[in-house]
Amino acid sequence: MTMRNRLITTVTAACALAAALTACSAESGGTPARAASPTACPREAAPTAPPHGGGGGTAKGGAVPVAKTVKPTDTRTSTVVEATGPQIRCGRTGLSSHQDIVYAAPVTRGRKTELKLDLQVPEGAGAKPLVVYIPGGGFVLADRKANLAQRTYVAEQGYAVASITYRTSADGATYRDGVADVKSAVRFLRAHADQYGFDAAKVAVWGQSAGGYLAAMAGTTNGDRRFDIGDHLDRSSEVQAVVDEFGASDLARVADDFDAATRKTYNAPGSFINAYVFGPGSRRTVVGDPAARAASDPASHIDARTAPFILLQGDDDRIVSPSQSLILADALKAAGTDATRYVIKGAGHGDMAFLGDPDAGAPWSTRKVMDTITGFLDARLGGAR
Repeated sequence: MTMRNRLITTVTAACALAAALTACSAESGGTPARAASPTACPREAAPTAPPHGGGGGTAKGGAVPVAKTVKPTDTRTSTVVEATGPQIRCGRTGLSSHQDIVYAAPVTRGRKTELKLDLQVPEGAGAKPLVVYIPGGGFVLADRKANLAQRTYVAEQGYAVASITYRTSADGATYRDGVADVKSAVRFLRAHADQYGFDAAKVAVWGQSAGGYLAAMAGTTNGDRRFDIGDHLDRSSEVQAVVDEFGASDLARVADDFDAATRKTYNAPGSFINAYVFGPGSRRTVVGDPAARAASDPASHIDARTAPFILLQGDDDRIVSPSQSLILADALKAAGTDATRYVIKGAGHGDMAFLGDPDAGAPWSTRKVMDTITGFLDARLGGAR
């Protein structure tokens, strides 16, 4: 397969994956969003064009990097959550919405990219703690419009929630650029905290899938100035808490729990993982490069400044091996960092409805799971309400 075709394949796969993780409809202008009474936070329909990209399984109409099998995960040091009960509901709180805010304009391989964020801020007196949401997308897409329902729910609990775009391999970027972008967003938002009404001293990152990986990297590199590039360098990029939902950690082992065909696809030169580590066109692999493997692993960066974590992963995740969250949680605990791993029983990799199950994403939008996240934020950011 040519490099161009591989890129098209990966982009198509990530498009569907990002769409599958998207929730609700587009935000409504820049005015407060209200509802007469609480209403369910609906998920958007699953993508009609299935992803295409190798791996052990196939979706209806095309192949995706989805494993045929997944090993049972070790839960002895984790909290198992039965994701039952009511779904989240929106509309209890008025929110001010600010969209298309340019937070950075980095140059990648000679091309400038305007990076934007959308921001939701609860109405009411007092500066709100800030949560920076980092969307998934297979390291190829980063749709800041994604997952609106869950973002809105968190905002309605008393948090300013900023959803960001970051550079991906489609921009010719690597994970170093992605981490730098997250930190640029944190610095920008701190510089504009008074303008938008949030507390610059209380900042968390919350990511899903590829975004979970970048959130983990941001939280474990607190104080590492090598990733602070761009504007507002007089502001801190450190975060006070990390929410990592089904994110990768050791990129050489993302497919460890899967069947042999899926492992081969993930570890191949030019795979979506290797492209985001080494850049487009490289034939190097994380498995074959110990130095690159260590540099791209959040666990390698843990030190006394690392933020507290919660890690959430489904035990039926067939995109990122469930053992990925266990590896990182164990490393955090061994270093004395506060970390709790939650295993969501029966859950997959977010909303994978395009595989034929329209309720695949339901566990992740239950009150039980979302209140686990907001409870952690309340504890670590000093409370929002």
